[in-house]
Amino acid sequence: MAMNVSSACFLVFSCKKPNRIRAVASEDFATTAALKIDTEDKLKLGGSELKVTKLGIGAWSWGDTSYWNNFQWDDQKLKAAKAAFNKSLDCGITFFDTAEVYGSPLALGAENSETLLGRFIKERENDNPGEEVVVATKFAALPWRFGRQSVISALKDSLNRLGLSSVDLYQLHWPGIWGNEGYIDGLGDAVEQGLVKAVGVSNYSEKRLRDAYERLKKRGIPLASNQVNYSLIYRLPEQNGVKAACDELGVTLIAYCPIAQGALTGKYKPENPPSGPRGQIYTPEFLTKLQPLLIRIKEIGGNYGKTPTQVVLNWLIAQENVVPIPGAKNAAQAEEFAGALGWRLSNEEVDELRSLASEISPVIGFPVEKL
Repeated sequence: MAMNVSSACFLVFSCKKPNRIRAVASEDFATTAALKIDTEDKLKLGGSELKVTKLGIGAWSWGDTSYWNNFQWDDQKLKAAKAAFNKSLDCGITFFDTAEVYGSPLALGAENSETLLGRFIKERENDNPGEEVVVATKFAALPWRFGRQSVISALKDSLNRLGLSSVDLYQLHWPGIWGNEGYIDGLGDAVEQGLVKAVGVSNYSEKRLRDAYERLKKRGIPLASNQVNYSLIYRLPEQNGVKAACDELGVTLIAYCPIAQGALTGKYKPENPPSGPRGQIYTPEFLTKLQPLLIRIKEIGGNYGKTPTQVVLNWLIAQENVVPIPGAKNAAQAEEFAGALGWRLSNEEVDELRSLASEISPVIGFPVEKL
């Protein structure tokens, strides 16, 4: 297979089915004139040779029944996820991020996200031979896993689920409680064995990031990325030194939850909070405090013919050296995400939104960030 295996108002954006060279069309609110996005304008991940689109798609929700999808996975959600995958590619977004624990078999009725992504790739390949798909997945640093070989064994299991001989980016999903050096060594081994093109970490503090960078550097292997929780209303990476360290070391920051699990889209109101576990995080009280920021985001978006979702994703892209990976459950979301590309907020708007957001106390993040 010749692959580099390496979530409004949708009137504002439409994608055309591309040939080998893709273009994305975005319609302004006030006009039907299309603005083409150059999908060949990609970003190199850290010091690696791997290039990715400036926005990727997260596959956390695909197959999941423990956090997303109202605790159940069915054929309708499966078809929607596949449509999200295909629409992303149609719009020129080729970078997909998954993990071995997404859609865990320990969750009743779940289907593994890696398995789904692999199936979508294979089915797409039948109609689009040679189309580029860049795949990133992650190793779970479970407490019973020890040493470098555990990384290689888990990676090979991931490859089997994906149906691929290698992946583009392999990441440590979170720091290990112990044995972290062995995990880093395992990443290096994966590169040397040709199982991956680039390696990264996730949820790593500044110190852990620097340690991983130096350990890999001794082997001549660049640390390509650190995937962390980062959005307009969760800016811990700016405050704890992670963003600055990434910029200093030339490590790309991959931003998960870039639209704050939907809270920044304007979809949810104090009287209509999100369902499931998200409702415990983005409470009516929090959403009430969020409204002034959301109003301003919508106003700024109107000036560009963009939705609030597209504005907050563009805000992250404007930070430089940041690749947001919003989760797409369906084709409409994937299409909207693509509309965050091909334009840029002004520096004054970037600063204004940060200032407004700083008045809102952040929600609690993933505890492993503090390991």
